[in-house]
Amino acid sequence: MSIARLGSVVLDCPDPVALGHFYAELLGGEIEDDGDGWVDLRGGPAPLAFQAAPGHTPPKWPSPERSQQFHLDVLVEDMDTAEEQVLALGATVLDAADRSRSFRVYADPNALD
Repeated sequence: MSIARLGSVVLDCPDPVALGHFYAELLGGEIEDDGDGWVDLRGGPAPLAFQAAPGHTPPKWPSPERSQQFHLDVLVEDMDTAEEQVLALGATVLDAADRSRSFRVYADPNALD
C-alpha cells in the first residue's frame, strides 16, 4: 500500500498562464487559473500544474552547471508534423538534427534564458 498518491507535477515558471496554455495545446486539456500564480491543466493525460516563481532560473541545455531539472517524454505519431506544431507554439529545438533517431529534444517556451 502506498503512503500517498500523486496530485500533480508542478513546473515553476515566471508565467503560469502562458506555460499552461502551451501544455494544453501540446497535450490536451484546459487550464484552470486560480488567479494567484497557480494554474492547473485539467482533462489532460497527466496531472500538471504551473506555479509562479519570482526569480526563476531556467536550466541551460546542455550544461552541467545549470542542468535540466526534469524532462517529459511525449509520444507522437509523426515527428515532422509534431515538430512544426510544437515550434509554432513557441518551443525551441535543442537537439533534432539526427532524423534517424526515435526522439528529438525541444524546450518549452519558458525553459531557456
